[in-house]
Amino acid sequence: MNSLDKASLYFHTLRHLKVRQFAGRLFFILRIPRPNLRPAPAARVVTGSWRSPAKRFGSMLSANRFRFLNQEMELSCKEDWQSERMSKLWTYNLHYFDDLNADSAHDRIAWHSELIRRWIRDNPPAHGVGWEPYPLSLRIINWIKWAFAGGSLEPAARQSLAIQTRHLRKRLEYHLLGNHLFANAKALVFAGCFFEGEEAENWLRCGMRILERQIPEQVLADGGHFERSTMYHALAFEDMLDLANLAKVFPLSFRPWAAQVSGWPEVIQNMGSWLKAMCHPDQEIGFFNDAALGIAPPTCELLAYASRLGFDWPEDRRAVVHLEPSGYVRACIGDAMLLIDVAPVGPDYLPGHAHADTLSFEFSLFGQRILVNSGTSRYGLGSEREAERGTGAHSTVQIDGRNSSEVWGGFRVARRAYPSGVRVHSENEAIVIEASHTGYHWLPGRPVHRRRWVLGKGKLEVHDTVSGGFSEAISRMYFHPVVGLTLEGSGGQAIWRDKVVRWWTDSQSASLESSAWHPEFGVSLPNRCIQLLIQPAKVAASCCFILDWT
Repeated sequence: MNSLDKASLYFHTLRHLKVRQFAGRLFFILRIPRPNLRPAPAARVVTGSWRSPAKRFGSMLSANRFRFLNQEMELSCKEDWQSERMSKLWTYNLHYFDDLNADSAHDRIAWHSELIRRWIRDNPPAHGVGWEPYPLSLRIINWIKWAFAGGSLEPAARQSLAIQTRHLRKRLEYHLLGNHLFANAKALVFAGCFFEGEEAENWLRCGMRILERQIPEQVLADGGHFERSTMYHALAFEDMLDLANLAKVFPLSFRPWAAQVSGWPEVIQNMGSWLKAMCHPDQEIGFFNDAALGIAPPTCELLAYASRLGFDWPEDRRAVVHLEPSGYVRACIGDAMLLIDVAPVGPDYLPGHAHADTLSFEFSLFGQRILVNSGTSRYGLGSEREAERGTGAHSTVQIDGRNSSEVWGGFRVARRAYPSGVRVHSENEAIVIEASHTGYHWLPGRPVHRRRWVLGKGKLEVHDTVSGGFSEAISRMYFHPVVGLTLEGSGGQAIWRDKVVRWWTDSQSASLESSAWHPEFGVSLPNRCIQLLIQPAKVAASCCFILDWT
């Protein structure tokens, strides 16, 4: 990449950031607080009943062995807390202490007690990865949730918890905002309720002030999380459930914010509806933007947790659910279900978890995922991360080998696609969804991709049109690994279990390509992709892909 291209990437990335992010980063770098080792405040008396939260799968395999992101490692010495053998995300997970509240956690309570002692001994205040604000926030919350569930925080652990909270209070992530700042605020609220006294009240007050601004901004009118990642939506939903749970345990502590807290049930109700709408029949999330299974608790666990808190969602039998504020559409006819992305990549100042997946879609038939996006297997820098975020890894159209949004640097986006012309209507007993986007406007021929989905009884049609100048456009349809594909001329069959579905296209060049599906971090499963070449034309080039199960 030449210096001019690099300058363009930085310009189109940085111009969207808020002044507060620039100032926050400067403040974050320059102000490194010293740890405050004063004695911890007294623990507050619990007046309500803590409901069992959503359970993740256990990550602690023995007293010293851990499994995160489908990779295992032995914690054999102090230095392993900062291990360079594993990715930073893996190390972050080690410091989260999620296992304290995971499935069958009570069976590992002795391991957990010793692990807390070990963490305190091996991670002195303000040193190492574990003291970065995000893992610090999640650990504070997990230790407190564990204590509410019956775990015993020893005096040394309570002292450490207070030191950690004081450090967090001076390291709030205003330079990142989004889910990081939300986690910081949630941790302050939990610590402010766990302890009592003036210091604890200050933590609680600070956390609630942040949430007062962040909840209306981060949760859109349809209940979707504003970063447009199904996975991060599930995590934000868990956050809101935890806060509602906490408010029931300490009703007097939340009395000064009664009006604010009274609005949480509606937010949670909307978030649950959004999550259910964006799940496949297997009851797990579709893969849009950064999304993978095994990070948030399973959807069934989240909904069961919500039920224990008194929330309920009746079955939604609507044929079409248009989540207009967040930009997604769910359409169902018979045994077919379609999830469509007609969304912006996220808030302009915070697109870090965005993929270049505009106008991509996923499709389930007879309860099985059939057409998919490729998922997310890793974070950080590198060619694999860039490829997984790229347009070419999604069931949509790529023009001239470019991404519809300029994803780069692991979590950055320069020029980005904006959807337009979204229409959802009925036509001849079929559901029709139409949209276009501006993601390729910066290319010399200013090409525009338009897509039209037609879901009818026994048939799905996907019509792609590319107008403007371009050299090559490719429409890709990624299939789930269980689906076998055949190609004969301009058509073939999709086969899984006892099902056989016909497919065909009017593209003059259709091919089957080997690819990979990433349902979890660290997992890569072989699958196949139908690749359709769209030839340039004088006015507008087009192709059609059809699945037929009549």
